[in-house]
Amino acid sequence: MRVNHTFEPFYNKDSEILILGTMPSKRSRELNFYYMHPQNRFWPVLARVYNEPIGESIENKKEFLTKHKIALWDTLESCDILGSSDASIKNVKPNNINKLLKDSNIKYIYTTGQKAYHFYNKYILPKTKKEAVLLYSPSPANCAIPFNKMVENYQVINTEKY
Repeated sequence: MRVNHTFEPFYNKDSEILILGTMPSKRSRELNFYYMHPQNRFWPVLARVYNEPIGESIENKKEFLTKHKIALWDTLESCDILGSSDASIKNVKPNNINKLLKDSNIKYIYTTGQKAYHFYNKYILPKTKKEAVLLYSPSPANCAIPFNKMVENYQVINTEKY
């Protein structure tokens, strides 16, 4: 099934960290915000990395991201996908992140999972010339990675510690 990315990237002029997924899950597309599947570990991992709670509402999540200068988007504008399975993705059209980079203060780029990393390196890196760091996928499908190991992997984004 052909799916288009249906909501805007989240960022502002002060954003320094860009985290890119592949394509929003079906649940995220329904709710019009990132990492909204209840079993996705993205928000609990960020809460642990920054040692502060993140409320359940989208507004709470946006406040948290703004406070920590984090931008969110995805590597793909559209693709053929079955449900929310990255493994099924075909016929991709990548996002053009140059405007986001121009309109923000992005210093660090991270991708959540192998597919996002692959699409970033194949389609976006040649245009931006900015290397991305691979993070574990927080997807419920990636339950083989223990929560504490995922938190350890994501610590790199907490630039406030360095």
